[in-house]
Amino acid sequence: MKTLLGSLLVCLGLCTSVAAEQFSQGREISEMPDVLSFKERVAPINEMVTDRLDNLLPQLMREADLDMWLVVNREYGEDRLFYTLVPQPTFAARRTTILVFAKQEDGSIERFSVSRYPIGELYPTVWEGGTLQDQWQRLAEVVAERDPQRIGINISKDWALADGLSIGLHQQLVKYLPKKYEQRLVSAENLVVRWLETRSDKELNVYPQAVTIARRVIAEAFSNKVITPGATTTDDVAWYIRERFEELQLRPWFQPYVNIQRQGDDTKKDDVYMGKSDRVILPGDVLHTDVGICYLNLCTDTQEMGYVLKLGETDVPQGLKNALAIGNRWQDILTSNFKTGLTGNEILANTIKDSKAANILSSTYTHPLGFVGHASGPTIGMWDNQGPTPVQGDWPLYGNTAYAIEGNIKTQVPEWDNQWLQIKLEQGAVFDGKDVWYLAGRQTTWHVIR
Repeated sequence: MKTLLGSLLVCLGLCTSVAAEQFSQGREISEMPDVLSFKERVAPINEMVTDRLDNLLPQLMREADLDMWLVVNREYGEDRLFYTLVPQPTFAARRTTILVFAKQEDGSIERFSVSRYPIGELYPTVWEGGTLQDQWQRLAEVVAERDPQRIGINISKDWALADGLSIGLHQQLVKYLPKKYEQRLVSAENLVVRWLETRSDKELNVYPQAVTIARRVIAEAFSNKVITPGATTTDDVAWYIRERFEELQLRPWFQPYVNIQRQGDDTKKDDVYMGKSDRVILPGDVLHTDVGICYLNLCTDTQEMGYVLKLGETDVPQGLKNALAIGNRWQDILTSNFKTGLTGNEILANTIKDSKAANILSSTYTHPLGFVGHASGPTIGMWDNQGPTPVQGDWPLYGNTAYAIEGNIKTQVPEWDNQWLQIKLEQGAVFDGKDVWYLAGRQTTWHVIR
């Protein structure tokens, strides 16, 4: 692998664009893209973090009408947001770590730490050390010196990722701030959600790489390299996926799972979920998997389908091909309803209406992607609620945001005596403010195991 920063970024950009082009043209990538080592990931991650702090944060603080933002952490009790703001390698806060972001007259953001240690080159510290009481008093001084009118802190009733300030640290903050500044504390919820959901150009240049890797591991798993019909179990395949990611030094954010739909299963039209795990894989089985990884600080969430040929079969039955095509049609209906400013609930309602008009029996449960797999932003349906979702479903759609286009369709398969089958799909995509683009293509043909 290349070791110079310039070579790394060039490799990331070129490999990613080639991967995206191949997938967009319907051609499967036959080889696993290069995966950077932990050491090699530091430079590109830090470049992306610095770019976001310099260019995105000022815009978002203006939108949120905040003059100052405080992100306060304790070692082993960090605000989850903390890790999106600091350079690598950062594993934890040191003792009490306080990040301060202050809006300047020219609109730029001054950033620093009121902590015993600086954090790389991004956060010089303005405290010379002393007791914990000295640290809080120093924070009160720097706040008073800048005299902000609205001070954002990470408290939220509705958004978990915007609620990272612990009760104990909040009590300390209000204890040491002068009364007039305590009264200027407001929730930074809008800023936090926008920070977490917005993808920068630099991130979008490398995001396809992460999704491509996830899709390639699924392709490996749903092949004869891994599966021997009559011997391999669904659990075997799930653990192959997990261990393959670990081999690539990639972090799954949930345990992969694999399930089977089989001719003769007792399935019904109104079944919420079809498929069973803990099975030996047999010829004629329909396989489904759900996997998610995080790479270069960006997380994926992918579901795809496979078919095990029966003895004498040379191709997937036409009924199954038609079923997958219906799933792709549902995806098209959903993504055609992505319009800037519409809420997640509105997009869901429009998708349900259009799917019914097309005689597609579908369920939509699409969510944002980003620094975590179930990220902040508009919820577009939930698997157990195909109606409005309060708060998260009311959040509007913005450009430069990423999503797991997730849901399922149900249809009958003629070759299975009209048994009901569920096609469960999920692919990473970005909404650029006008159109939806799949980050590394989408599944339009079955994975085939012989």
